[in-house]
Amino acid sequence: MEFHSKLIQPLPDGKARGWNGPLPFYMAHPGILNPRQEVAMLRDLEYLQQLYPRDIKRYQRRIAEILDKADYEGSMIYDEYPDKFSLQRLAETICGILEKEEENPPGEDTIQILLFIEVYKRRHGGQRANIY
Repeated sequence: MEFHSKLIQPLPDGKARGWNGPLPFYMAHPGILNPRQEVAMLRDLEYLQQLYPRDIKRYQRRIAEILDKADYEGSMIYDEYPDKFSLQRLAETICGILEKEEENPPGEDTIQILLFIEVYKRRHGGQRANIY
């Protein structure tokens, strides 16, 4: 216990690594001003999506096509905090469409996950339905 307390020493009041006063918003959220980092993350996400199993790729493409209809200026998918129930309702709608189209449709949880990933990509400038 004594060894641990010697390693962690409290900062003087009002000081955060040499900064006096409250931190500016861009220091409180590291990486917010680094667009290259976000581009790299999207590139990684899109690469990993290419490794999805064949059926999941097909579902992802179809979800992206359906989401195109909900992708417009002012759409709830671009809200700062999209409404959970609206996203779930959209997932249920997609689930109903896929149940009619697919022999073995994915479960609703899978659809929600694929939908949320597609929404994330659109909100951050990723390529739409770039899975082949």
